[in-house]
Amino acid sequence: MSESNGSTGKDSGLFVRQATGLVRSWSIFDAFVYAFFSVNLITLGLYIFSFAPYVPDGHLVSAVVISTIFIIFLVIVYAMLVSIMPRAGGDYVIQTRILGGPLSYVLPFAGWVFILWLWIPLYGNMLSWNVFTPLFTLLGSMTGNQGLLNIAYWFNGVNGLFVSALLVCLLASIVISLGMKGYARVQKFSFYLGMAGLLTVFIMLLINDKATFIERFNAFTAPLGGTENAYSQIIEGSSESGYDPIAWNNLAIFASLPLIPMVVFFNLWPNWGATLYGEVRGASEFKRNFLGMFLGLVVTGILAVILLALFNRTFGWDFYLASNFAFYEGFSPFPVFPFPGLLAAMLTDNPILQLWVIISLSGWFFGWMGTVFLSSTRVLFAASFDRMLPEWVSRLHPKTRSPLNALLLMTGPSVIVSFLFYYVPGFEVLTLNATVAIAVCFLGTAIAAIVLPYRKPDLYLASPVSRYKILGLPAVTVCGVILAGFLLFNIVLWIYDPTGVYGVHDPYSAVFMLVLYGIAFIIYYYYKTRNKKLGIELEKTFEEIPVE
Repeated sequence: MSESNGSTGKDSGLFVRQATGLVRSWSIFDAFVYAFFSVNLITLGLYIFSFAPYVPDGHLVSAVVISTIFIIFLVIVYAMLVSIMPRAGGDYVIQTRILGGPLSYVLPFAGWVFILWLWIPLYGNMLSWNVFTPLFTLLGSMTGNQGLLNIAYWFNGVNGLFVSALLVCLLASIVISLGMKGYARVQKFSFYLGMAGLLTVFIMLLINDKATFIERFNAFTAPLGGTENAYSQIIEGSSESGYDPIAWNNLAIFASLPLIPMVVFFNLWPNWGATLYGEVRGASEFKRNFLGMFLGLVVTGILAVILLALFNRTFGWDFYLASNFAFYEGFSPFPVFPFPGLLAAMLTDNPILQLWVIISLSGWFFGWMGTVFLSSTRVLFAASFDRMLPEWVSRLHPKTRSPLNALLLMTGPSVIVSFLFYYVPGFEVLTLNATVAIAVCFLGTAIAAIVLPYRKPDLYLASPVSRYKILGLPAVTVCGVILAGFLLFNIVLWIYDPTGVYGVHDPYSAVFMLVLYGIAFIIYYYYKTRNKKLGIELEKTFEEIPVE
């Protein structure tokens, strides 16, 4: 199996057409920005960091550093596999071409299609908590207008969160429909805006001290929460509720290991763009792929540690952790999510600078929101191109070269899922294993990396990747083993989780995930049987790499 053997399925009719029709319109820098936003410090990071109090003995810095080191092996594995098969579809193409069989279809399909429908409410929460709520809280506080404050509170409620989820569907669809070139422009603008906002926050946290923050936080909160000393009330209330925040200087490395399965919700995704590398120039070069994903991961990890250190310096580590605990436990005098961008904005009385902080940090969300659908559309496209979904799914818009029908398959069900999530009691519980299913998909790719040199030696030896060895063994195999071990570590803790701290230890959610896998199996066998009747053997399809 090799691209160089000249076999493209042209004569056998294995694919819906002779070439994919996708265009390599992204640079490696575009791929880096996509990876950087996928491992998103402000949206995913600050969201999941807020749950750290529920692993009270773990330290966020230790968990971030340790997980980042292990996720580098994920970067190596995916950079190598993508360089061998730089095609749209990522995990789907990698697993079907190396492993074959039903699982190679089911794991990517469930992980990249079904599960991303379930992520829309999470994106909606972050749009509300990172953008709308802090913006309207700030505007209401500036003007003393209770109506604006009520809008902020409304976005914290069910109706507001549902509207936020619908806006994610709408805005993400618009941006993706622009095509890869158009998406890259939006992404770059958001990147520069978001980085300017983060730099502003860094400076504001550096030039102010803890005493100043306490004074300004209390003054800001008094009209909202009806208390004159909210800062102390949050810390004391947490202590009375049995929460004792870990000290900043206690890195507690071993005790922080159980925090990793929580932190990877934020930093497990530098490979999120692997499904797009059929549209990235230079994607056949391992070092270029590695650099884009590596920088997206490691730069974010470094920024996370710096930001957490500044929280300790200016907010106070005990307050940062306790403020999140108080919010989730429902006794905080601060009535909205303690978004650190809003807390930083309190450090100045200048309304223009305050608004700048919130608006510029929103670039992190708007540059990231398209990731919920963009990568998934390429998995749908690749499956359709293999005749494993309806052919209309792989049709491209003649101008943007974007698979808009695949986008509709992501948008429509996501709206329905969002409604069920917010308005049907019990449905929210069914979605708890969403992150687990994606990790299981990545595990399938790790296994493909491990067996690649032995299962597909011609493909492996034809690639420059075969030059890389570790102790005389193929580097792709060794890194695949380490990645598989890391993923299994997280999966075991998620499944075991007797305290429910990760929010995934629920039998109904597990059954729901199995149902989704079952549906994917049905789709697989339906199209395999259908194609066989047309004289197309699926095994032959999975032996070929489509041309662009």
